[in-house]
Amino acid sequence: MNRFYIETELNTGKTIELTESVFHHWVRVLRAKEQEQAIFFNGKGGEYLVTLTEINKKNALVSIDQFNPIDRVAPFKVILGQVMSKGDRMDYAIQKATELGVTTIQLLTSDRCEMRLKYDRDQKKLDHWQSIAIAACEQCGMNRVPEILPPVSLNDWVKSELPTSRFVLAPNKDQTNILLNCTPDIALLIGPEGGLSEVEIETANQYQFINWCIGDRVLRTETAPVVALSILNHHFSSK
Repeated sequence: MNRFYIETELNTGKTIELTESVFHHWVRVLRAKEQEQAIFFNGKGGEYLVTLTEINKKNALVSIDQFNPIDRVAPFKVILGQVMSKGDRMDYAIQKATELGVTTIQLLTSDRCEMRLKYDRDQKKLDHWQSIAIAACEQCGMNRVPEILPPVSLNDWVKSELPTSRFVLAPNKDQTNILLNCTPDIALLIGPEGGLSEVEIETANQYQFINWCIGDRVLRTETAPVVALSILNHHFSSK
């Protein structure tokens, strides 16, 4: 059954008009017919079974039939500090991190960051990345959409108020079993394609970030969150 994120209040027993984006996708692109059903969610928790009751030339109506409180969230809360990268790499990182249950994605700049957002392009790019997260939730079944936060510098972020468990992906660094005493509230720092500088890693360490080396290979910036979040999913699901 099709799932759609819709930015409106949802209450059972009500009839609502589709937003322009949902109308375009469901009615125009997928050619939905009256009496077809779908799942709606608005990011506030749970999901709703709806029925398409009326289709007009420029709009459509649905009845909200049932509510299911399920959210399908991960067994942890992760704030992902991701240094921005260019092109499809950033899209991929956001999409897969969302599917794997990330709670918030804080965009970061660093010494080797490949891009800087500028002026009128800022909001357009942020909206694009937020839409990537929404589409990933529609696909994977999550009903709470992670927020994509505007970029800040890595140095400012590591000094901010963050969860007690803090990890920085740092290849070739000695470490102990970092997940042994890990709490389910986590800040995870991942560098750009060129990696974090030694100074940046040392700065993160000064603010209680523990080095996390995942295996013997150096992962790409868009692969690193996939592997790290998969490990965290396994760790907390097996408890």
